[in-house]
Amino acid sequence: MLSAITVPNEVTYLPCEQFHQFNTYYLLTERKMSVILQAEAVEKIYGTDENAVRAVDNVSFGIQPGQFVALVGPSGSGKTTMLAILAGLLTPTNGSVFIGGEDVSKMNDAKRAQFHRRSIGFAFQSNNLVPYLNARENVELMLRLNNRLDKTGKQRAADLLDRLGLADRMKNLPGQLSGGQQQRVAIARALIHEPNLVLADEPTASLDTERAFQVVETFAQLIHEQQRAGIMVTHDLRMIRGVDRVVKMVDGRLAQIIEERAEIEAMAAASSANYAL
Repeated sequence: MLSAITVPNEVTYLPCEQFHQFNTYYLLTERKMSVILQAEAVEKIYGTDENAVRAVDNVSFGIQPGQFVALVGPSGSGKTTMLAILAGLLTPTNGSVFIGGEDVSKMNDAKRAQFHRRSIGFAFQSNNLVPYLNARENVELMLRLNNRLDKTGKQRAADLLDRLGLADRMKNLPGQLSGGQQQRVAIARALIHEPNLVLADEPTASLDTERAFQVVETFAQLIHEQQRAGIMVTHDLRMIRGVDRVVKMVDGRLAQIIEERAEIEAMAAASSANYAL
């Protein structure tokens, strides 16, 4: 524990041997507060000794408010496992995951479940829309689970669906919607409860190219406007043109972080050229 020497005029000094400890604590605390998501030396290991498989191997990165990040890599790279850890669906073997300054990896199951409902939004490839609820009711479901479904919440759900071009589809059941429309409902549901972090796992995999670009563009716009942190796992590098950063994993390790706009657009263009062949 830090102890301090207090002198007149309300100035507080730390003994020299404690200054480095305080400075380290301050810098770490400031870093966690300046980002929404911070993964620190995260590992997921299956098996033991010579049979151990490192699905995620010492991965660290952070995401600031308003950043939309693509998590990419070849099959078996560990990106889906990493997303599951960030979502709290898997507990890391080692390392920590901070969301909004809270260490999710150290929470018990009950606290983690409550935290997820409040602070994390999910949009997955399969949509997972409730088939007997209409579009608006599916979006409102997250508010209902958080005991926040009031007049204001209902209006926010309607406004969000309108923003996503679904004003005339609010009363339609999922089976009456196209794939792109269902995905937009899923995006609205992921954002309706104003989470700190929004996660999307291959959200465009089942869509045609035009609809896929529309979904990613809309997702990116809402992440920026609402100042959320967003992560999209995708195998389709054409989709990364709408993100702010690219985090690439290979063999469970963090291989590269790309932030330059020109480099991201070049990767997307190269992938588009390959699809055209």
